Formats: sequence, structure tokens, C-alpha cells
Amino acid sequence: MKNHGKKFVAPIVITVLVILYYFVYFGILIHLTGGVGAVFLGIIPLILAGCMVYVCVERIKEIKGGEEDDISKY
Repeated sequence: MKNHGKKFVAPIVITVLVILYYFVYFGILIHLTGGVGAVFLGIIPLILAGCMVYVCVERIKEIKGGEEDDISKY
């Protein structure tokens, strides 16, 4: 198996940035709505953050498996 260390950087960085964006968005919702409405409005960003982590883990598995180029499958 090749060393794919550099190829892990982009998916991880993008995942962290998007999740930070979601947490800032959630924090703004809490501040603006007083906390009560943020629970209902914040569910979607939290679900999207979970999906982002799942996609990142899947991408890392693909890179470890030697599938660096997803487009080659199509």
C-alpha cells in the first residue's frame, strides 16, 4: 500500500471548515433566537455536520483502498 498521507489533507480540512461553519451558524441561531428556536432550527446543520463526517470517513477509506480518483469508475 502506498503512503497516501498528503491525499488525506484536503478531505479533512474541508470537513473541519464546513463543520466550523455549521457550529458558527448554530451559535448565531442560539444568540438570535434566545436558545429555544435554535434547537429546532439547528437540527438541520447538525445533521449536515454528521453527514459531512460520514462522507469524510468514506473518502479516507477510498483513498486507503487505492481509489484516489473517483471519476475513473464512471
